[in-house]
Amino acid sequence: MLLLAAKGFALGFAVAAPLGPIGALCINRTLERGFRVGLAGGLGTALADAAYGGLAALGFAAFSAVLAAIDGPMRLFGGLAMIWLGWQGMRPKPPQPAAEIGARDLLGTIGATFLLTIANPTTILSFAVFFAGLGLASTAGAASAAVVVVGVFTGSLAWWIILTGGVALIRHRLPDRFALWVGRLSGGLILAFGLLAVGSVLVGLRR
Repeated sequence: MLLLAAKGFALGFAVAAPLGPIGALCINRTLERGFRVGLAGGLGTALADAAYGGLAALGFAAFSAVLAAIDGPMRLFGGLAMIWLGWQGMRPKPPQPAAEIGARDLLGTIGATFLLTIANPTTILSFAVFFAGLGLASTAGAASAAVVVVGVFTGSLAWWIILTGGVALIRHRLPDRFALWVGRLSGGLILAFGLLAVGSVLVGLRR
């Protein structure tokens, strides 16, 4: 269970780290209105990540008997996909504008960022890739799924605490290259997970 929680944490952290429109929104809200309001935006995204993680875990658990038989190919495919995603994440990209929401209070901000994140169809695809690559596709049982979901939530929330807390301490706009370095860091992390996934499959084939 501890390994499942660690994998869930790593998944949540890696998915949350790339700076997109919601990340820019949380940074702006932190600068304008303080740490609590900025973190509220991150909390909404972390809840959406946990929801998607739960859907992925339950979906894979329903077919765990079949997936267990093809665990190796699944991890190989997921690992290769993670390597590609990580490489793409490390490449320079133009800065993205902050997401626009009308909410001003904490609950409204949480709800708005939750809906923005949950409405992004690419998020569930990312979770499917990570589940396969990290060997979570063959995880069975509601208890295991719950552990993974809690890990995803805490990993995602940890990133938003680090981001908004750092911005609140610095108290001024981040350098233009900040998003580039965050993208390289998160992309490198995803790429490393992919290499580990592929390596574990290749080592297993030699035995």
